[in-house]
Amino acid sequence: MVKTVNIYEAKTQLSALVEAAAAGEEVVIAKNGVAKARLVPLAVRARKRKPAGTMKLEWLAEDFDAPSREIERMFDGD
Repeated sequence: MVKTVNIYEAKTQLSALVEAAAAGEEVVIAKNGVAKARLVPLAVRARKRKPAGTMKLEWLAEDFDAPSREIERMFDGD
């Protein structure tokens, strides 16, 4: 069943209307008796996203985070 509410009622009861839509009820928002918008539940994802694993590190250099004199000179303007 479709529930129709006017804009003023939608403003004052937005939280309840969103909950009704999330529960599966369709809510139509009207202005002067003319339907303007529809609240419907979002589709539920079948499964959670899982990272692809393309950034796996096989090896990490011992000095990967050691300061670089060349980069320090660029920042210092030398």
